[in-house]
Amino acid sequence: MSETSLSVILDAEVAVPDELMPIEEYVETVLMAAAKHLHCSGEVSVLLVDNKTIHQLNLQYRNVDRPTDVLSFPQLEGEDIGGLPNEPILLGDIVVSLPMAIQQAKDYNHSLRREFGFLLVHGFLHLLGFDHGSEEEEKEMFGLQEEILQSLQLTR
Repeated sequence: MSETSLSVILDAEVAVPDELMPIEEYVETVLMAAAKHLHCSGEVSVLLVDNKTIHQLNLQYRNVDRPTDVLSFPQLEGEDIGGLPNEPILLGDIVVSLPMAIQQAKDYNHSLRREFGFLLVHGFLHLLGFDHGSEEEEKEMFGLQEEILQSLQLTR
């Protein structure tokens, strides 16, 4: 298998706290660790938004009338993620509510870097088809999340 590579496109519609700076490097480091752990390559778009924007997206795409912390929009649902030679695979988009991440870091009494890293990894796993709808799926997905976060020393 070829070497893992990941292209990350980042757009922030909200102010980014100093704790996450440099944000581009942080996002790339976290997502690259997840890609390496799962032996996949491709392209991911990450959008940082406020609670109002993620609320609108959650209502529009999931019919859930409240803000959430992270949404994933996979490009390849149900398709082979193996890809074509020499072509980047568009894995999809991850949308994170930065205000929600900040609040959850306080609520869970851990760093914003840890919470934001968790949300990025969680969103990335959803792009790859992982879910937590059943107890078995949740155990697998949350186990992978913790392995990736621990490899980055992003512990609780």
